[in-house]
Amino acid sequence: MIGPMEMLGILVLALVVFGPKRLPEMGKSIGQAVREFKSVGNEIQDEITKVTEDIAIDPEKRIKPPKSD
Repeated sequence: MIGPMEMLGILVLALVVFGPKRLPEMGKSIGQAVREFKSVGNEIQDEITKVTEDIAIDPEKRIKPPKSD
């Protein structure tokens, strides 16, 4: 886990390396990437939950792999 002093050090280093004009732009990009990862993770989790519930309802049901083109 990163503590407050480590976080401050990282922010100061990023400010020195990238400059004050690019830092907000980079923060926005990182925030969008994190949101996208969470969204994809939730979609995968929902799909896994759906499949396991289908199996629990009908244990004899065969799940077919997706067709290849």
